[in-house]
Amino acid sequence: MTAIETDVASLARLVSHYRRRVALAIGLGVCSCAVLAIIALCRGAVPIPAQRVAAILWQSIFGWASIAQDRETLVVISIRLPRVLLGLEIGAALAVSGALMQGLFRNPLADPGLIGVSSGAAFAAAGAIVLDDRLFGSTVVKLGFAILPASAFCGGLAATLIIYSIATRRGRTSMATMLLAGIALGALAGAATGLLSYVSDDKQLRDLTFWSLGTLNGATWSKVAAVALIILPLLSAVPFLGRRLNALSFGEAEAFYLGLRVEQIKTATIILVALAVGVSVASAGVIGFIGIVAPHIIRLAVGADHRVLIPLSAFFGAALLVGADTLARTLVAPAELPVGILTALLGAPFFLWLLLRRASGSSVS
Repeated sequence: MTAIETDVASLARLVSHYRRRVALAIGLGVCSCAVLAIIALCRGAVPIPAQRVAAILWQSIFGWASIAQDRETLVVISIRLPRVLLGLEIGAALAVSGALMQGLFRNPLADPGLIGVSSGAAFAAAGAIVLDDRLFGSTVVKLGFAILPASAFCGGLAATLIIYSIATRRGRTSMATMLLAGIALGALAGAATGLLSYVSDDKQLRDLTFWSLGTLNGATWSKVAAVALIILPLLSAVPFLGRRLNALSFGEAEAFYLGLRVEQIKTATIILVALAVGVSVASAGVIGFIGIVAPHIIRLAVGADHRVLIPLSAFFGAALLVGADTLARTLVAPAELPVGILTALLGAPFFLWLLLRRASGSSVS
């Protein structure tokens, strides 16, 4: 066998090994989502056996009219199943947003919160909680649940537009300027949110604190459908950016010489991240570290190819959030912890480990 044939055989083995790792990661991601979803449906203040949950789901799919509306059925169909589906949607959106941000900034420690979406959404939601009676009066009662997520979404979108306009000059967007502007606007929004907390009463302060820590409590079928109408089209559009982000990882100049429209890639990525994070914050509050942890689990397992990294991050982000929410519901049952506390407890040590690994000269990709 010649040297060329040996090299070709070695390359073929490497490709085959990589494909097996990707297939294994896909299987683990799908199984993790399924297993954690089943556990989430079974566990809680009212434990329900898995066989009973399976029977309820079977009847709801194939014979809704014949379902006996007992307590267990109402708990599974009206409370836990919408919560699980909302967690899957938001976890996938946050993880994909993290993968996109890391690819755009060419920094594996980047986070969706860097562009100020979360801070802007949190400030707008705080304003809706604290100032609703003074500004809207009885309108809030009529609008019900809608005013808080609508305010958060508008706040996140406004923050993104402000930062993008600051960072864009003569048709070119500076990532360094966007990062610095995002940090500054985040600090400003945080200070304004703190001021609103200072002038709030006890009930408003409790609502504001609980929401700012993130929660899937109050998930309904209408909320699941509304989030799906926005999140699913966004997630379906994301894979088309994979190859372009791979080229961008070599540098903007190199990507430009490869024929890519760099500014359009930046704009599309920023808009997708803003919409995904804005909808997530509007629906469940501020939930951190999913956008860092999930992409890195995939990056350590299968590498930094964004064509694989982005869709697999969606699976593991969804699984992480559903798992964390299940713990939040069961650790202090019948009470409930904000899920953002658990994601921070899990994500912060992981982030510190990444920093130490990076400081020691090891590659995190």
